[in-house]
Amino acid sequence: MLSIENLKGELTDKQLEKIVKESLKDFNAIKRVLLIHPDYTRTDFTDKLIPLIYQELKNKGIKQIDSLNAGGTHRPMTKEEIRSKLGLPSQINFDNYYNHEYNDPQQLVTVGEIPASFVEKKTKGELSQSIPVVVNKLITEDYDLIVALSGTLPHEAAGYAGGLKVFFPGISGPEVIDLLHWAAVLIGIPRIIGTVDNPTREVINEGSSYIFDQIKAPTISFNMVFKEKGNQVIPKGLYTGVGFNGFFEAYKQAASASSQLHVIYIDEPLEFAVQVIDKSYDEIWTAGKGSYKLQSPGVIAKGGEIIIYAPHINCFHSRWKMNLALKQMGYHCKDYVKKYLESNPDFSKNIAAHVINVRGTGIFDVNSGKEEFDFKVTLATGISKEICELVGLGYRNPDSICREDFIRPGKLWIENGGKYLYKI
Repeated sequence: MLSIENLKGELTDKQLEKIVKESLKDFNAIKRVLLIHPDYTRTDFTDKLIPLIYQELKNKGIKQIDSLNAGGTHRPMTKEEIRSKLGLPSQINFDNYYNHEYNDPQQLVTVGEIPASFVEKKTKGELSQSIPVVVNKLITEDYDLIVALSGTLPHEAAGYAGGLKVFFPGISGPEVIDLLHWAAVLIGIPRIIGTVDNPTREVINEGSSYIFDQIKAPTISFNMVFKEKGNQVIPKGLYTGVGFNGFFEAYKQAASASSQLHVIYIDEPLEFAVQVIDKSYDEIWTAGKGSYKLQSPGVIAKGGEIIIYAPHINCFHSRWKMNLALKQMGYHCKDYVKKYLESNPDFSKNIAAHVINVRGTGIFDVNSGKEEFDFKVTLATGISKEICELVGLGYRNPDSICREDFIRPGKLWIENGGKYLYKI
């Protein structure tokens, strides 16, 4: 495993080039390469690394390089978006630019199954169901090397993003994505987010072990840690490792660095917090991180309000079927959703997990059908007041939101919304 970091400063292009060369120096006779990368919802420095990786592999004589967008359930990216994400100048052309389509059986292969007993143990009896390990079949093809990039930030369902998560669920099938996120909700987001080792990460590791058993090629991880300054991404750390164990070790080091950069401590509970969402999040599905990352115990005062400020967002999900399902269910607490699923057992558990995560802690009275929540969640977006009320969220006209109103005690204005985890 190799790593370089400068948490108080910035990694230079020369430093990044050096670690890329060192990480790839032992790979020879490489003709076909598969490069797995984060999608448009991930802000990182993929665009700095890919040209360096490509040049080093070209020097080794590669004949074919394909890219695979690890988008989970997010929308596919256009070729132009992928090239921009990868930082490819006009003179560099990949042979194929693949989008992972999680719901296309022709793209998928089943490589194993996590036993129900394992899932039940990790969820403390909340979920007793096996998880089929379904993954994009490209990873089983005859490549000579697989290069996987990922960025590490606090993550609601995995503790920290990055590492093996790029495979499971990044390029997995719908059953994996549904059940993994549902298991995380049952365990409890506040218990998971910002922790390196947790039950959901153990499920990710277990599922990934089946995947690595089927990969024919050597596989290397480039795990990125960074900060954002305006529209600029500042590289802070790069951690590389080979094979299953290398991925895990690189992830642990990246998560340790992320914990120093991406966790912000505050002195007292907040009555109001505005999460200013940038355009890398173009739907509530991803902008919902603005709610998740303020839900650590004590951060939001009882009766307080989280405002997701994103005038550019006009939908809950860019896939119309998922958008419709989100409007159908609405945003509710865990007990309400569990009751809903009893009557609608085929409803997507991934969507069910999302609505709980965004809406946060609450109590559901089965007899009255009423819910009581610890705090309000309000959208100041392009979504109308009527629809916000329909799905159980608050509404504010985005034109009424003024930064100066939230720069005072008990209030917080957060740039780069959804990127940082807040704790008391």
